[in-house]
Amino acid sequence: MASPSRLICTSHSSRPENTIAAARAAIQAGCAIECDVQISRDGEAMVFHDEGLGRLTGAAEPVASKTAADLGTLCVAGSAERIPTLPELLAAIAGAVPLIVEVKSRFDGALALTRRVAEVLAAYDGPVALKSFDPKVVAALRGLVPEKIPRGIVAESRQDDPAYAALPESERRSLAELLHFDETRPDFLSWRVDDLPCAATHLCRRLGHRPVMAWTVRNPDQRRAAGLHADQMVFEGFLP
Repeated sequence: MASPSRLICTSHSSRPENTIAAARAAIQAGCAIECDVQISRDGEAMVFHDEGLGRLTGAAEPVASKTAADLGTLCVAGSAERIPTLPELLAAIAGAVPLIVEVKSRFDGALALTRRVAEVLAAYDGPVALKSFDPKVVAALRGLVPEKIPRGIVAESRQDDPAYAALPESERRSLAELLHFDETRPDFLSWRVDDLPCAATHLCRRLGHRPVMAWTVRNPDQRRAAGLHADQMVFEGFLP
């Protein structure tokens, strides 16, 4: 699967990641789309990767500190593109290609964004799947969206990102080794390509018959690993 930004659009200043222009470029190339969602202050699902606005907009605040209307006025990466809401992105895609929505989380048990995403997708007819790094989000989605919408867990074998710093060692181990499997029962896995192959993905593919998506593929070595040990990939910088 290709992110709206992770197609040829990543390096193009007029269509930066998670924007309507990037989604249209992915559709034109015939690629599926991956997007990320964060919650606004007033509870809207905003299509934006980072918790903070700084990297892509220059604003100092977190996404959750601003309303959807205020966020919609911010230019992304110096382009004319603005931060869209999830309903706006769905309207632009209109079922033309499959969409994977990654629900962002702070691992704090908050489910407002999860519920809003489920509410928005209830009115969407196009092919869509959901995923998250947070097992609690994936487990909650089972009761919030129809069974026809696949749910996946995003993971990596080493929790060296600062986002995991507040988690106890037992929880980090659970994430790395899929020890939450009975709770989440994911339909697919989305795993960091540089961690492949690993026991968790190998056993899920061979014994659990669950597809594996590799992220993020950027070079020939990573593409070979994805081809050997995964069923799909999130890629950037090239067209397969």
